[in-house]
Amino acid sequence: MYKFKGKEYPCCASLTMGVIGGKWKTVILFHLMDGTLRYNELRKEMPTVTERTLSLQLKTLEEDGIIKRKVYTSKPPLKVEYSLTDFGKTLIPIIKSIADWGVFVVDEYSTKTA
Repeated sequence: MYKFKGKEYPCCASLTMGVIGGKWKTVILFHLMDGTLRYNELRKEMPTVTERTLSLQLKTLEEDGIIKRKVYTSKPPLKVEYSLTDFGKTLIPIIKSIADWGVFVVDEYSTKTA
C-alpha cells in the first residue's frame, strides 16, 4: 500500500494516476510545462473544459503540491497565476511521454483522409 497526502493507493501506478489522472489534470500540466499561465490563459488553451471543472482540478493539483497559485492583489482586477512547483516539474518527463504517445497514435494509427 502506498500513501500520499492522506490517501492510500494499492500500487505505485494507481498513485500516479490518482495525482495526474482524469480528463483535465494532465492537460493542465501539459500547458504549464512551458511556464506560468493566468487562469484565463489556461481557459483559452482548453476551450471545452467548464470553469467549474478547471477550478476544481486546479485546486486539487494545488492541494497535492503539483502546482502553485499566486494571487496579485496590489491593484484591481485581481490577477491569479498558476505554475508548476519543483515537485510538479518532476512530472514533466511523464507528461512529455504522454503527449509524444498521443502524437505517435495520430501519426501511425489514425484514419488518414486525403
